[in-house]
Amino acid sequence: MKDTKEKATTFLPARTRQPDTVAKPGSSYNLAVGYLRAFVTVLVLAHHAVLAYHPLVPSATASLVTQPRWWQAFPVVDRQRWMGFAWFAGFNDVFFMSLMFFLSGLFVWKSLERKGSAGFLRDRVLRLGLPFVVAAALVAPLAYYPTYLLTGTSTGLGGFWQQWRSLGNWPAGPAWFVWVLLVFDCMAAAALVLVPTWGEARGRRFTGASRRPAVFFVLLVAISTLAYVPLALVYGPLAWFGFGPFFFQLSRALHYLVYFIMGIGVGAYGLERGLLAPEGKLARRSTRWCVGALLAFAAATTIAIASFSGKGSPQIWGTIGGIGFTVSCAASSFAFLALFVRFAKTRNRVWDSLRDNAYGMYLIHYAFVSWLQYALLKTALPAVAKGSAVFLGTLALSWSATAALRRIPGVARMV
Repeated sequence: MKDTKEKATTFLPARTRQPDTVAKPGSSYNLAVGYLRAFVTVLVLAHHAVLAYHPLVPSATASLVTQPRWWQAFPVVDRQRWMGFAWFAGFNDVFFMSLMFFLSGLFVWKSLERKGSAGFLRDRVLRLGLPFVVAAALVAPLAYYPTYLLTGTSTGLGGFWQQWRSLGNWPAGPAWFVWVLLVFDCMAAAALVLVPTWGEARGRRFTGASRRPAVFFVLLVAISTLAYVPLALVYGPLAWFGFGPFFFQLSRALHYLVYFIMGIGVGAYGLERGLLAPEGKLARRSTRWCVGALLAFAAATTIAIASFSGKGSPQIWGTIGGIGFTVSCAASSFAFLALFVRFAKTRNRVWDSLRDNAYGMYLIHYAFVSWLQYALLKTALPAVAKGSAVFLGTLALSWSATAALRRIPGVARMV
């Protein structure tokens, strides 16, 4: 392979050689990572599809401007509920966005090496910045319009627009992930300018840990705990910050950054010979990681329930609960990584299509979710049937719509 430094911009100082401990960029696509990213996207669709039937969600709001604005997380609330969806949503919430940031970081260093900082940022603005604008400006209001219809004060689009402008911000829905990822990518590009060898240094430091999943797991838990627990104690685990369309969960901001950076380190070391090696220890011990993930989630849930007893210091419970969260998050992430590295070795046309359309599905699915939930409100179906129908409908509609949109050259370049 030709030295990619010859193609670097002036932002990327030339280097004569690359250390042996860091894998050079390759053209082959990692099947397990691609399929896992698609699977997590499907989990996101399923997660949002069943939230209307969560037994603990608050009642429908009387106005979009009423505080607290729980409708931003639960656009439609149905009278039909099922406790199973609480367990499902709780399990997903603990890990799946952290894993998304980890997966997104895996190819950052290779992309920076290949394109340089300037080229990398141009690509990220096209792939993340423009889709975020479209998702926030168009998809989010469309997704939240059923919420306005359920307030009982609906006077049409004019009334919706009046309340929407009175919010003081612009809820973007699940698109928050896209702009946060763009910020992280900008930080990675800036780090390359300031310290051109930082990615290689990450790779060298991961030489031992990447080959020993247990060591890497302990390292990830320790760093993410330090990043998460202090913010969770100060702001609470559920608080969000919003300015305009830019929303993020205060307690998890640094936690997500940790997963992103750890992903960069694993990718810099090399996917085929480190933590995600097809015949590595993580893949061979996937059953143990799956059992461990279930036990860790059970422990974290038990701690969360016990914290509501009112006995003991809130700070102590918050610290223990925060540790339980970070352990469960890492364990579930490792379990799914292990499963896909072990079993996703053969290409499949359905999975290929899902992988190729997953990003677009993530961007547009929220509108399908809320309108399908709204359409089923007056039906007599039980919560399980409604949640399943909304999920399957959202999956089919967002998948087919994305596939159709990707036939447009300009859209295909972005998603």
